[in-house]
Amino acid sequence: MNLYEKFGIDSENKYLYDIAFTHGSYSTRYDLDYTYERLEFLGDSVLSLIVSEYLYKKYPQYEEGKLTKLRANYVCQNALIYYSHELNLPDYLNIDTEESNLTENEILSVTADIFESFLGAIFIDQGIDFAKEFIAKYIFDYIDEEKVFFRDYKSAIKEYGDAEEVEISYEMIKEFGVPHDKTFFISILIDGEKMGVGKGKNKKEAEQAAAKEALEKLKISVF
Repeated sequence: MNLYEKFGIDSENKYLYDIAFTHGSYSTRYDLDYTYERLEFLGDSVLSLIVSEYLYKKYPQYEEGKLTKLRANYVCQNALIYYSHELNLPDYLNIDTEESNLTENEILSVTADIFESFLGAIFIDQGIDFAKEFIAKYIFDYIDEEKVFFRDYKSAIKEYGDAEEVEISYEMIKEFGVPHDKTFFISILIDGEKMGVGKGKNKKEAEQAAAKEALEKLKISVF
């Protein structure tokens, strides 16, 4: 089934969807003057707006901080990768696998990117109401069932530090790899005592992993 039949899109601007699924490596190989990155930028904002509105209406009792944490779970990279795979969006991707030499982490990143670029194309082509219908159909069920895509271990350990009046800090141990595919190792210290070490493809991911290890040692659960 083609993209338009699959998602009920009646469009006179199919070129826009070609852009939404075109990776930079494909553009380079075939000398194209576009990639999905601008639409990804737009789709990121559209997703955040629609999810924010839904959470705002669904949880009138929640304060801003709680709503922000909830939203992060449904717009994080893990969530986008999940949505993209569930909708089989990688099947429509134009990418030069021979020339791109993408790492596993970069492939996951592209998988997340194209969900946002596709949403950006939908927003421009079909309008905000169709974009809301799309998100309502494919995303809102995960919110209603409270599916967890991301646990914010850094915020949890910070709350622990504030409550116990102890200092939480992070220190870089080492990093290695080429600029586009680095691995970071970061330790977490509580009042100067090392309580965990995290590994990640960026500093934030490594800090989250370190915080998770510290919380496990402290026997603190994160929901």
